[in-house]
Amino acid sequence: MFKKFTAFFVKLFQKYLPDAYLFAVILTIIVFIAAMISTSQGPVDMIAHWGNGFWSLLAFAMQMALIVVTGYVLADTKPVTGLLDKLAGIPKTPRAAIWFITFVTFFAMFLNWGFGLVVGPIFAQRIAKKVKGVDYRLLIASGYSVIAIWHGGFSGSIPLLLASGGETLTAQTAGAVTEAIPIAKTIFAPWNLIMLAVLLVLMPLVNMWMHPNPEEVVEIDPKLLEEKEVVVVPKNEMSPAEKLENSPILSMIIGLGGIGFIVYWFANKGFNLDLNIVNFIFLFVGIILHGTPKRFLDSVASSVRGVAGVLVQFPFYAGIMGMMTGANKDGASLAKIMSEAIVNVSTVKSFPAFSFLGAGVVNFFVPSGGGQWAVQAPVMMPSGAALGVRPEVTAMSIAWGDAWTNLIQPFWALPALGIAGLGARDIMGYCILNVVLVGIVVMLGFLLLV
Repeated sequence: MFKKFTAFFVKLFQKYLPDAYLFAVILTIIVFIAAMISTSQGPVDMIAHWGNGFWSLLAFAMQMALIVVTGYVLADTKPVTGLLDKLAGIPKTPRAAIWFITFVTFFAMFLNWGFGLVVGPIFAQRIAKKVKGVDYRLLIASGYSVIAIWHGGFSGSIPLLLASGGETLTAQTAGAVTEAIPIAKTIFAPWNLIMLAVLLVLMPLVNMWMHPNPEEVVEIDPKLLEEKEVVVVPKNEMSPAEKLENSPILSMIIGLGGIGFIVYWFANKGFNLDLNIVNFIFLFVGIILHGTPKRFLDSVASSVRGVAGVLVQFPFYAGIMGMMTGANKDGASLAKIMSEAIVNVSTVKSFPAFSFLGAGVVNFFVPSGGGQWAVQAPVMMPSGAALGVRPEVTAMSIAWGDAWTNLIQPFWALPALGIAGLGARDIMGYCILNVVLVGIVVMLGFLLLV
């Protein structure tokens, strides 16, 4: 049953899902028209909202580009390659390989979503090299599928925003939250941990059961496994500049400086990971482990081919977010109208589940945790409070919905696909079953556990 279900959607997505860039363009047109109709604004207004929002994610796009580059650079070092090779040798069969990568990346994603995004495709390539007959597309999809638990883990932007408290949080929630909500009530709430535990058991099994029959397997492109040719120039033939490039001295000096800041960060902020510190760690550990500036720069040059999709497509999603939040003279926006529609059909018991579903829909158009919070929190948080729903439950329903539909939204897959050398249509068909699984588990969790 699993194989037939999956095979249908794999073929469907292979045939009809456009390139990730075209997907963003099509969403732009859909939101342009929908926002005009729902808010009674003209095309000039929509063009203004689109253009004004277009560059609003530049800093974030740079962070995501660096996730690809620094993650690749770190994984390309000899010590990490050796460790990954040893771990990749643990599974002996294709199905075991799928189970193993899902299980390992689940914990990586719980620790930090940026780390999880990078570990998945890099580890998949090492496993594909070791385990013959494993479907490479499913390996990448399995590593990526755990993004659905992102906000349930340590780096979930919404629970971390709640834990920060302050006037900004009060303003973002239109006065519904006036004091900090600790992660003991969100990430470590019993109902959240139960949902995570159920998914930890089921997701590796579901991915394993989806593995295609041998005649349908698509193995990794051998070009992705080719070892880089290293040209060694004798020291006595090097120019002074080349000697400097091949000397470890400067790498060690700047690398130790980076390590010093990493120690300072954790000493002052505890185990508080964000994208900047993750990139910083990857970068400077990579510099040290590569040994010389030349080896480091050669690795960077190899990594940048995976960044193109991130750089080009993120501005289009920023423009979509601008149109979603662009309000008319009465303060109505498409995002606000969609959020209010959820409130109108909800009761105190069903509100978290409906909020989760609504956040999943909004995430197609605003695939950013921080952006989605800015769009939905001013409406959903006061509405949940008016119904008697605890604020941490409303917030986490938005968070889980935001992470849920990332499984079939190419936006977040771009860094992983860049490293993997695949396109969105290669993996999205394998993600459908996990969309159903996560949707059922989280819906039941909000209906029965909170």
